[in-house]
Amino acid sequence: MRRRRVPYSVEEMEWLEANYKLVISDYHRAFVAAFDRADVTLSHLNQLRKRKGWKVGRAGGRYIGRHRSFNDAEIAWLRENRMMVIGDYYKEFCRRFGRHDISANGLNALRKRKGWKTGRTGQFVKGQEPPNKGKTCPPGKGGRHPNARRTQFRKGHMPHNSRGAGHERLDSKDGYIIMIVADKNPWTGANTRPVHKHRYLWEKANGAIPDGHVLKCLDGDKTNCDPSNWEAIPRGVLPHLNGRHGMDYDQASPEVKPALMTLAKLKQAARNAKKRRSERNRGAGDAA
Repeated sequence: MRRRRVPYSVEEMEWLEANYKLVISDYHRAFVAAFDRADVTLSHLNQLRKRKGWKVGRAGGRYIGRHRSFNDAEIAWLRENRMMVIGDYYKEFCRRFGRHDISANGLNALRKRKGWKTGRTGQFVKGQEPPNKGKTCPPGKGGRHPNARRTQFRKGHMPHNSRGAGHERLDSKDGYIIMIVADKNPWTGANTRPVHKHRYLWEKANGAIPDGHVLKCLDGDKTNCDPSNWEAIPRGVLPHLNGRHGMDYDQASPEVKPALMTLAKLKQAARNAKKRRSERNRGAGDAA
């Protein structure tokens, strides 16, 4: 239900309009005392001022062109010396005007609000020399402090976990042996690089692995890196040996492994022959 609007007499309205800039609590108290209107609440008078559009505050742009913290002489000095470094800018301002109630951040914020450019970008320019160029660190300071010296690497120092050429480790993920060889690393430029030992030795004995082929361990022991224990087989043979529906070659007995390898190769050869026949038939059908 809509609340009933409180009625006011002409005399009351004249008083309310003449005194609307009073603080709301004083406004209400004075009105009730002057007209004995106990039925009028503070909220009633506040809503009345809003309906009438009586503005009780100061204008929103009242500070435009004015400085709440600085007088004209201070602003003139700050503008003239705006290119000083903020630390010197602040100290000189405080000394000259005795203004210790202002902070360095306050002056920096003033420069930003005014759009005063300092002439500095905070960036190094091409050819700029650092301030410490040609200067050596004093003894006992910085990197020459005894505490810093104790933890510095010496010339020729090798880290405790460095591994030179010939070092081997077992790859815990795949079970292959990783060996460090004295070949230039094509990715990092280092003088050594890690390789799979079985592949490295096989290629030394037999040349590069043919395209589409992979090395298969014949006895199931991946740590046996003798080239004779590895055979380059077509990649398509692997699913027949190790796949989900394969022959479980690695777990088979040594006597059976050669037969399983031969059978897997035959299956792959039959699959390839079937694929070629299908392609020929498709080509003949397209030609017809």
